[in-house]
Amino acid sequence: MLCLITNTILNAQKPNFIIIFTDDQGYSDLGCFGSPDIKMPNIDKMAAEGMKFTSFYAQTVCGPSRAVLLTGSYPLRNARNDNGNAPHPKLSLSEITIAEVLKPIGYQTGMIGKWDLAGHHHEKFNPDLLPFHQGFDYSFFTPTSNDAKVHLLRNKDVVELNADMSTLTERYTDEALGFIERNTEKSFFLYLAHTMPHTLLAVSDKFKGKSEGGFYGDVIEEIDDNVGRILKKLKETGLDENTYVIFASDNGPWWIRGENAGHSVPLRGAKTSAWEGGLRVPFIIRAPGKVAAGKTSDLVTATIDLLPTIAKIAGAEMPTDRVLDGLDISAVFHGTLKELERPYFYYQHKELRAVRMGKWKLHLPHDPNSKSIAFRKWPIHIASKDRVLFSKMMLYNLDDDIGETHDVSDKYPEIVEQLSKQLEWAKKDIGDENKRGINARPLGNEPYFTTNNLIPSK
Repeated sequence: MLCLITNTILNAQKPNFIIIFTDDQGYSDLGCFGSPDIKMPNIDKMAAEGMKFTSFYAQTVCGPSRAVLLTGSYPLRNARNDNGNAPHPKLSLSEITIAEVLKPIGYQTGMIGKWDLAGHHHEKFNPDLLPFHQGFDYSFFTPTSNDAKVHLLRNKDVVELNADMSTLTERYTDEALGFIERNTEKSFFLYLAHTMPHTLLAVSDKFKGKSEGGFYGDVIEEIDDNVGRILKKLKETGLDENTYVIFASDNGPWWIRGENAGHSVPLRGAKTSAWEGGLRVPFIIRAPGKVAAGKTSDLVTATIDLLPTIAKIAGAEMPTDRVLDGLDISAVFHGTLKELERPYFYYQHKELRAVRMGKWKLHLPHDPNSKSIAFRKWPIHIASKDRVLFSKMMLYNLDDDIGETHDVSDKYPEIVEQLSKQLEWAKKDIGDENKRGINARPLGNEPYFTTNNLIPSK
């Protein structure tokens, strides 16, 4: 009995973690990040009660961004259950996710929303690569993006085909609230990956036509309302002061969608590009009594840092049999680390495009003969002025020129040389184009399963 009581007390002391991950929400699509017309009282309050990060990075498209968040490694580092040619990875089971790091120390783990790591298709995906095989005890999810339709699965069962997309934001949140209620006596990790505002956009009647930001704003404001429901539930259950809540987006806005796309001002570029607007995303963390309220950090941080950081805070062991790219930034969250100098590498599919250290960002020249999707297809997803091909290295001072408009490489050759060495290291260690790095994990050749005959469970 004493042992049981002791274990219960120790378990209760471990903090909970909730990651709310939106899809294609731009850098400036939050009030606290500069949106002039989208009202987000709950997320703005979350920022006021926590810390926002203004130089936080994800990846340039959906699938790689999710793989990076869960594994703490750059996309080209990840082991894949495919040949590596598709932008969206089928993440190998040999990869270790945040959920798999936390489970051995007693955490309950839940995944709700968009998965996109078993195949970028709603009927053709590998069922062996779904959330319950990647460390999640409970899952309610859609296999991939909502470009045309959405099927919903709960754990291993298909529960609904062609779901009404206008219900997704609320339904995902309902599932999240249920998961929290079932685990009030246990430490938990919840990964809530919203389908919205990836198009096709959809919103419930309650929010339709309500936003000054148009239809897109309606969708964002519904997300905000449902973030508020989660924060309210944490207070009602007494979990508020023992839970880290994170809000971020998976990449920049999908520019080609016009008025149904988000915004990256003052950044240049959008989703699919290696400009700041493609990878720099809004990030907020709130944990009363642990993360100081009303603070802003401009340190270079990223989704690759979440696995080592959460492991450190939870007291979990990190994988020791592989190279990870993320840093433990718990001291940044907790306000005891004010400086952080590290390189951050910008990948566009398999192409290494740029590196940032501090205020400096160096772009590599482009190879116009590349057959990569980054040249064949992705340029149409950004404005024509941003489709330029660099004939030489381009250096930008992001402190003075956040919009990447003035190349200063001729003025600072020593910075170019310093950052060039970082890029050469990344090419060798992580990889570039069709050359995987010396510390990249292997590609797989497992069979590609299809599930064309999806039938909802009774």
